[in-house]
Amino acid sequence: MSYPAPSFTHLRRLTDEGGLYEHAQGITPRREHGYCLDDVARALVVVSRDTDPDATQDDLREQYLSFVLAAQAGDGRFRNRRGADLSWRGPLSVEDCWGRGLWGLGAAVSGRGQPRQRDMALTAFERGAAWRSPHSRAMAFAALGAAEVLRVVPEHRGARELIAAAAQMIGRPADLDGWHWPEPRLTYANAVLPEAMLAAGAALDEPSLVADGLRLLGWLLDAQTLDGHLSVVPVGGRGPADTLPGFDQQPIEVAALADACGRAHALTGERRWADGIDLAVSWFLGTNDADTSMFGPDSGGGCDGLELDGRNENQGAESTLALVSTLQQAGRLSLCNR
Repeated sequence: MSYPAPSFTHLRRLTDEGGLYEHAQGITPRREHGYCLDDVARALVVVSRDTDPDATQDDLREQYLSFVLAAQAGDGRFRNRRGADLSWRGPLSVEDCWGRGLWGLGAAVSGRGQPRQRDMALTAFERGAAWRSPHSRAMAFAALGAAEVLRVVPEHRGARELIAAAAQMIGRPADLDGWHWPEPRLTYANAVLPEAMLAAGAALDEPSLVADGLRLLGWLLDAQTLDGHLSVVPVGGRGPADTLPGFDQQPIEVAALADACGRAHALTGERRWADGIDLAVSWFLGTNDADTSMFGPDSGGGCDGLELDGRNENQGAESTLALVSTLQQAGRLSLCNR
């Protein structure tokens, strides 16, 4: 299929000197809600892996990296929220923002950028990688950051220990009457768990981890496909007894699937995972449970949720980054198929 090119127009609209605004009313940033590390770290991943030789995202990369560095305390933990007055709020933690912060830093280490930026990102990653989170998704996000570090520093001890710990926490696929997921319910960004297993297996040269990750990702992709299109987990999650479709569906779930399928395709070359990326792009273009496009071609933004009778018209940071990230995976796939 033909893919639209990712646009950074709306991402720039949501960005100012303080960071990336979390929410929008339509396409207008809601400054009163401020910024969060979860979104800025995702943005750092996206702009760090952009491979367009004519890209002009260097300023965004510098800005988002500065935000992530400022969110980190000297002991390696992170604060998630920053107000429009630029004051940091809330406790230091090793929750999702910690994992996403490390993912962003890892992407900055391996991606485009100046040597100074990569050095600062690696130093900050090393501080954060000494911690462990009790939450599987936080560990999975952190593992993806570790995998990025290991791309350029293959024997980095802290990254290897972190990615191994994440794989151990996620565990093997279950086998309970067809429910292979290692948790009682699917919740959010689910595909990050098998993607972390794939990343760990490749980095640590453990084929059994790769096999488990592929098995789990395949089950998840099948579980979120209905009548030839994606029917992803709604905001309330999905359990073994729940039926499809469910609403509101979140773009982050689609982007996580595209990322995981992209990694699986890079490892195996199998058409199944390329088809998964096609399904993800198609979901944004309107081949979904509500037959509704989930992006604004003029704004460059992604809509915040797929509803039973249409879509949430607001175009916040998370949904916009999900769109851009998915289109990046599609672009990579196009390059591979040339």
